Amino acid sequence: MHAKQTGSHFRVGLTGGIGSGKSTVAAAFAALGITVVDADIVARAVVAPGSDALAQISAFFGPQVLSADGQLDRARLREIVFADTDAKSWLNQLLHPRIRQHMLAQLDSAISPYSVLVAPLLLENQLNLLVDIVLVVDVSPETQLSRTMQRDQNSAELVQSIMAAQCSRAERLAAAHYVIDNEAPPAMLAGEVAKLHRIFLQLAEEKLAKSLT
Repeated sequence: MHAKQTGSHFRVGLTGGIGSGKSTVAAAFAALGITVVDADIVARAVVAPGSDALAQISAFFGPQVLSADGQLDRARLREIVFADTDAKSWLNQLLHPRIRQHMLAQLDSAISPYSVLVAPLLLENQLNLLVDIVLVVDVSPETQLSRTMQRDQNSAELVQSIMAAQCSRAERLAAAHYVIDNEAPPAMLAGEVAKLHRIFLQLAEEKLAKSLT
């Protein structure tokens, strides 16, 4: 697959299904001094109290989607849009451009040799168009289920419904330029990330050199 047009700065898109260990892998890259932009953190910042987006959401859905302290009640909003495709479409049209703008600003201001964009829905929301290569953290569906149930104390049914809403394991692997098998013992993960780090430094250097010619 060819690199995307993302300027001279090299960007890695990091994704994987729920419970695959994306956050652990992202933290390993951050420990190496690499700028990591997390789509979930950006999404929360976009609807922080006092934001224009939160004001529009409150006006559209009513005060029922706000908690007592003025924060967005994500669980309540998720219930509403899950049952109403028009409401979901309105919300996506409001939030996706804002989230993308904030992510791009953070990626553009990165001072590390390359940056990592972490997004559970990298492929589903076409955020892979913002990066040069895709790195997939891969585990079996059985591991996803058991890890997520243990981590979030959720039922198997809920976790399976979240997994079903994401693209399939096969689709993720088909889109991947690099894959981390996260079924291995945690002690092996740092070594895998270090190997990829060296590869990405080389790719970033090549891209920068090409942009200067």
